[in-house]
Amino acid sequence: MKQSLGLVLAFALGMSVTGMTLGQIANAEKAEGKSLPMRELRAFADIFGRIKQDYVEPVDDRELLEYAIRGMLSGLDPHSSYLNADEYKDLQVGTKGEFGGLGIDVGMEDGFVKVIAPIDDTPAQRAGVQAGDLIVKLDGKPVKGMSLDEAIHIMRGKPGTEIVLSIVREGVDKPIEIIIVRDIIKVVSVKGRLLDEAYAYVRIARFQARTTEDMLKLISKLKAETGNGLKGLILDLRNNPGGVLNGAVSVSDAFLSEGDIVYTKRRVDESKLDFSAAPDDVIEGAPMVVLVNGGSASASEIVAGALQDNRRAVIMGSRTFGKGSVQTIMPVNKSTAIKLTTARYYTPSGRSIQAEGIEPDIVLSNLKVQEVNGGKEGGIKEADLAGHLENGDTDGSKPDDKKKDDNDRPLAEKDYQLNEALNLLKGLNILQRKS
Repeated sequence: MKQSLGLVLAFALGMSVTGMTLGQIANAEKAEGKSLPMRELRAFADIFGRIKQDYVEPVDDRELLEYAIRGMLSGLDPHSSYLNADEYKDLQVGTKGEFGGLGIDVGMEDGFVKVIAPIDDTPAQRAGVQAGDLIVKLDGKPVKGMSLDEAIHIMRGKPGTEIVLSIVREGVDKPIEIIIVRDIIKVVSVKGRLLDEAYAYVRIARFQARTTEDMLKLISKLKAETGNGLKGLILDLRNNPGGVLNGAVSVSDAFLSEGDIVYTKRRVDESKLDFSAAPDDVIEGAPMVVLVNGGSASASEIVAGALQDNRRAVIMGSRTFGKGSVQTIMPVNKSTAIKLTTARYYTPSGRSIQAEGIEPDIVLSNLKVQEVNGGKEGGIKEADLAGHLENGDTDGSKPDDKKKDDNDRPLAEKDYQLNEALNLLKGLNILQRKS
């Protein structure tokens, strides 16, 4: 017992923490006119000793110290955390686009796990999980009281195994139970197609190391398909929870020929980072619309803010998530690290994204629309009259007699917001040609 307590006192009074001893910290505190809280450090050592002596079961020293580190970081904000060997490895794999789990990005809110966004083409999205959902139970076990890391650990597991999420959703009276089968999550970061003539649709599901490279290849392919270049582009960042900062900066740069992209502010002014655009524009000034919603976070908000402030694109949808803080991964040793919030993001005009998000230029509700009268316009037509003459050039069947598949449905019915973005893009293209 005395040996353990002595180790804790050594930890409290001099052990190296991410490269700084508490002696060095004390000197830094002294330079700022503060003193190291020795009473609280001794209380920490005393509590450690009481746990070692009186807790109902024996606890390993290293395990107890890890709990203390986790608590210290999680108490700062929802995004700072300690990463043990498995978590650190998962983080490194996740940024490359393949990892195991359900396919959702999550945070903490009021002690519950909040879904920032489901990832495209993953078990969670297919099961109906939505941005903004609050997960209150995991396999019947209450989430309240768990750390975010503990909840994530429960949600991970062997591919093919099931987990039951109990979800509270805005506008729904009772909790929803959703059964999800775990799988290997392979994130396709970029996909897209041509919409109606030469208008490109590019969807970025998440910002990864290869996102910009994949996007540029896709845009080049779509340009080649048109033969005469693109008339406009819709960039879909809905339910994109963010990812790699450099990916967001380079995607923004691809559509900007000048101007700032984003800058960060830290406690020390000298450590400010500032990113600016290089003189090129991959779509050569063609009009752009960016779609966002409450699941667009972090890196997505950087792109939306940069294109909005530089008047390069019209932002459509709903206010974004508002995660405007920078997390830096700081290795502690070869296998573990801490994820620490070190700065805030600011858009080129000086707006802080944190807890505010990006307000769209045009606000759109997430609506579903249906054809009226089966898509027929007006009232009775010639074809509706009894005994009418047939066209003579057809087999006598009506267009409505043919079964429609999903590709035949109007875009407005499949994705109302995307349809509105396309209409706006066509209008911008017309104005640009006239001017």
